[in-house]
Amino acid sequence: MNKFFFNILLLILFSSCSQVLITGRKQVTLVSDTEILQMSFQSYKQFIDSVPISDNVEQTQLVKRTGYNISKAVEDYLRLNGHESEIANFAWEFNLVKDETINAFCMPGGKVVFFEGIMPIAQTEAGVAVVMGHEIAHAIANHSKERLSQQMLLSYGAVVTDMLFSQKSDLTRSGIQTLYGLGAQLGVILPYSRSHESEADRLGLIFMAMAGYDPNEAISFWERMSQGSEGMQLEFLSTHPANDKRIADMKKNLPEALSYFKNNNN
Repeated sequence: MNKFFFNILLLILFSSCSQVLITGRKQVTLVSDTEILQMSFQSYKQFIDSVPISDNVEQTQLVKRTGYNISKAVEDYLRLNGHESEIANFAWEFNLVKDETINAFCMPGGKVVFFEGIMPIAQTEAGVAVVMGHEIAHAIANHSKERLSQQMLLSYGAVVTDMLFSQKSDLTRSGIQTLYGLGAQLGVILPYSRSHESEADRLGLIFMAMAGYDPNEAISFWERMSQGSEGMQLEFLSTHPANDKRIADMKKNLPEALSYFKNNNN
């Protein structure tokens, strides 16, 4: 039985691998586009219906314009590079909500939400493009679908782990499951989240550059974000890279992003 489950897991892994656009990183996605989009659109509608939309016309137009510019540039890139079929998975929408939280997110299918609290840090259209490029990158790279797939695999792993120790006492099995959960949290879930954030940073620079925004602006944005941070951020137990590491990585990725920016502006 244990061998059967192991073989099933191997079959799932090998048959569900794909690659992230541009970075080429391999990922396992066990959820179909139809399933993830249905969940995403339903959750997005519930969120939008529950919060007040910003009445700041200027900032709202800025978010929508920047979102349109970057999403169009990314779709143009998909068409030119043999990924036109993926465009059908996106129904882009860009909203600014009345909330002072410093945050923004993009749900699968291209549903982007900015919070008013992040606008003073963004300051300019280029600053908004830094955030927009990063959030759109999460959607293009299928990070939500990959995260959900990871959770599914961890659930399978917990079942197999319990089977392997089925002859042990209930107390021992309970302890093993607790350790398994902690190990999965620190060893898989959080590192993958940091990996996704770093990948979205890299792709975000490229995407904003494709749309004609100078990716150098990302450094200034994250320096402003760092100045506004309170206390020390412990990267090991965080789902986001520490700001100083994030900025250092972005500086390393700037030449790649600038090649798209120069090509766009030649």
